[in-house]
Amino acid sequence: MKARVKWVEERTFVGESGSGHRLVLGAAAAPGGPTPGTSPMELMLIGAGGCAAFDVVHILERGREPVEDCEVSLEAERAAEDPKVFTRIHMRFIVKGRGLSREKVERAVQLSATKYCSASIMLAKTASITHEIEVVET
Repeated sequence: MKARVKWVEERTFVGESGSGHRLVLGAAAAPGGPTPGTSPMELMLIGAGGCAAFDVVHILERGREPVEDCEVSLEAERAAEDPKVFTRIHMRFIVKGRGLSREKVERAVQLSATKYCSASIMLAKTASITHEIEVVET
């Protein structure tokens, strides 16, 4: 896997994945000011959510569960001192489908958290990660 990050100006950078996808990264030039893009730490949090959501959908599909939608909301806290690593992350899964088994959704989230999601497993080295699950009948 490869990636590249190029400084554009002030606190703005462009990241490019090895597969050619680009995104703007940035931080406010002054506290409370506008940000030109997603911060690197926000991107890490989004990556963990994306990794977990991908796993849950994939596991449920392989188990022939009628999953129609999956959303993960994340809230995180960071250490006060440098390096300001994540210390707590809460993931709230909302999984929708017709006749979904709650037990299978819970199992998919657990497998993602303990076996498959590389991003959240790495972040769990510094952060306490909790999960909440809502299964919605469609």
